[in-house]
Amino acid sequence: MGERRRHEGPADDGSGQAHDSEAATSQFVERFAAQLVEAGMARMPARVFAALLSSEQGALTSPELGERLKVSPAAVSGAVRYLAQVNMVSREREPGSRRERYRVQGDQWHSALMERDAVLRNWQATMREGVDHFGLQTPQGRRINDTLEFFQFLEKEFGSLMERWAAHKAQHLGR
Repeated sequence: MGERRRHEGPADDGSGQAHDSEAATSQFVERFAAQLVEAGMARMPARVFAALLSSEQGALTSPELGERLKVSPAAVSGAVRYLAQVNMVSREREPGSRRERYRVQGDQWHSALMERDAVLRNWQATMREGVDHFGLQTPQGRRINDTLEFFQFLEKEFGSLMERWAAHKAQHLGR
């Protein structure tokens, strides 16, 4: 057998505290991942994101993620690829190594929402085409227009929401 890797968290002093800490971390990861899945994220990216978010350094290697989550390197790779595409994690090289570490971004939610803003603009263009095609006098045209109005409202509010977030972050988090 190979050398056993030390997990982040308190050392086991014989009282079982390290095991309890690992169990609590695992429980957090699985609970938050389940909530992300309920919100529409695929299960493996949700688990990887929750594991990175709850890690002490906010960064882990593929083998570390695989060990923590009890999954294959291929599962980790696919999850990280998705999370990188939606700007929720970044890849970085370990100094002096070919091994990559995956890091959760400090502003991952802001980045993800900014990506969604671009998606909303694209959806608005398509909704406008639908309204033009069906016309406001038809039931489908009115439904599509309702969706368009909602997306336009979101886009309008999005800018002020991000400004309020920046002020809140500066006041409460000192950043």
